[in-house]
Amino acid sequence: VQLQASGGGLVQDGGSLRLSCTASGRTFSYYRMGWFRQAPGKEREFLAALSGTDRYKLLADSVKGRFTISRENTVNTVYLQMNSLKADDTAVYYCAADERWATASRMPSEYTYWGQGTLVTVSS
Repeated sequence: VQLQASGGGLVQDGGSLRLSCTASGRTFSYYRMGWFRQAPGKEREFLAALSGTDRYKLLADSVKGRFTISRENTVNTVYLQMNSLKADDTAVYYCAADERWATASRMPSEYTYWGQGTLVTVSS
């Protein structure tokens, strides 16, 4: 599986962005999908995840009420809608996938495939 993330950029404090992650492969709906981010000098941080078939959804407490994860199987794409962005949200954002579809996961170690990352910069 190859993942291509896009949609990052520069946005003002309080603004919104939607990140996209498009996957290769014909069984996309059965992949566990996740979004993570990493700011300079910090560890990779979990943001949101979906199990295969979207049965389970996880969101980090730090983004609840602001970020939403969703999937569109017809275009093999998972989205991260980000609203009310703050300067602390500045980071490189990564999407990830794994064939263990039955559950969602917050752990980076439980994802096999990773996109290249897309930079989000929030100016205050």
